Amino acid sequence: MKIQLSTLTVLLTFVLTAPLLAQQKDIKLPPEATEFWEPIPRKVEAGAQNHLAPSDAIILFDGQNLDHFVSARDGGEAKWTVENGAMTVLPRTGDIKTKEAFGDMQLHIEWASPTVVKGEGQGRGNSGVIIMGLYEIQVLDSYESRTYSNGQAASVYKQYPPLVNAMREPGEWNTYDIFFTAPRFNNDGMVITPAKVTVVHNGVLVQNSVELKGPTEYIGIPNYKAHAAELPFVLQDHGDLVSFRNIWVRKL
Repeated sequence: MKIQLSTLTVLLTFVLTAPLLAQQKDIKLPPEATEFWEPIPRKVEAGAQNHLAPSDAIILFDGQNLDHFVSARDGGEAKWTVENGAMTVLPRTGDIKTKEAFGDMQLHIEWASPTVVKGEGQGRGNSGVIIMGLYEIQVLDSYESRTYSNGQAASVYKQYPPLVNAMREPGEWNTYDIFFTAPRFNNDGMVITPAKVTVVHNGVLVQNSVELKGPTEYIGIPNYKAHAAELPFVLQDHGDLVSFRNIWVRKL
């Protein structure tokens, strides 16, 4: 507590006095006036490679089983297939969701559209990462397939198109690194701070801290409705054989 008060005192002193000091040309601030040494950021061991989970991550899928997922429809067993270190949508068995709930988070997920290319537009390698079961980051084979821009891969579905198309060829693994800030609501259920999301697709920034307009809507205008601070995220069964692997989360 002493550390926190000391740091707060230094910051408040600087904020209150810096403008006055700056007006006095004969008084120059020393470098130390803008330095603070506490609190000290805790140490986390990063993965040996960028796609590996850091030491404080929650591992949701490591290629072994679906123990961290359930059916989004009824809470029963997740029925997607697990083979060769990946989970694959089993069409018409329904969406799956995490057992654990998340709010603000860093989510890493890797996915691949089917090697056998079928369909076009929204009918080609379609799935989705639906944060909190409400806010969808589109998964789609957009390598050489045209669809509406705010519905292609890495879009915030029906809200924001990606800044660029960073897709890899069908069958190759794509990575999403998603940084999500959940919305905040007041006691009357009114949104006071909208959700925000940043998405990095295959190492390329494609959503830059965009402010979500509300939950994903296929038809109509999104509008916020109050919900829990933490909710499970969903992986979508859209009828295509999309695969996922190496899924981990850091709560923020």
